Amino acid sequence: MQIASNLPVKFGKFAIAAVLVSSLAGCFQNDAQRGVAGAVAGGAIAGATGGSVGTGALIGGAAGVFCRDAGAQACRNK
Repeated sequence: MQIASNLPVKFGKFAIAAVLVSSLAGCFQNDAQRGVAGAVAGGAIAGATGGSVGTGALIGGAAGVFCRDAGAQACRNK
């Protein structure tokens, strides 16, 4: 049951990091910049929450590259 006791802390770290990263999404000018930032953020979030840094970086990078294609208003190219 130790996993359940750490869950709120891990979720809190993830939520804070996700808000900070998403607020920066509009600052990048192209998909490559957002992809690199997403990979760094995904790896950092995974590391902070005890997950796989490589997997977090892969997911974050993909999210950064494809956020404009998904229609996110903050991810429009300037």
